[in-house]
Amino acid sequence: MSEKTPKKRDLAVDLFRSYKTGFTKKKKIIEERSQTPGDPTLIATVLSELIAQRDWNSGLAEGTLFATWPQIVGPEIASHTTPLSTLDGRLLIQCSSTAWATQLNLVGPTLLETIRSSAPGALIESLDFIGPQAPSWKRGLRSISNGRGPRDTYG
Repeated sequence: MSEKTPKKRDLAVDLFRSYKTGFTKKKKIIEERSQTPGDPTLIATVLSELIAQRDWNSGLAEGTLFATWPQIVGPEIASHTTPLSTLDGRLLIQCSSTAWATQLNLVGPTLLETIRSSAPGALIESLDFIGPQAPSWKRGLRSISNGRGPRDTYG
């Protein structure tokens, strides 16, 4: 008794057949090529079509916002802030101190307009500023369950 092994697909042969016929299969949808097989295409054209097909415009704009944060907000603000995430049009920004968070809350609308003009594809509707994260006393070698931890002796 011999078991039938499934026939392996040769991707090179499939690629050759698609170029030879001028048609490609994508998810059982046959699309006709606009160019003759073998014509070179600019990589910028290919990437822009891919971005448009997969609706990556807002994600790329948000990535650009995070990557170019110091150029968008300036070196002084960038040295005291870090953009953390975007969720439902809200940009969460962590500040180095609560004083910086308070001051940036006051100039928030101006900063929001600057961000919108620098990253037009990013759908940012509002800014949330948070201060630095305090250390947690809940875990560690000297933690006490149901206790305040090392802070219980603070006067």
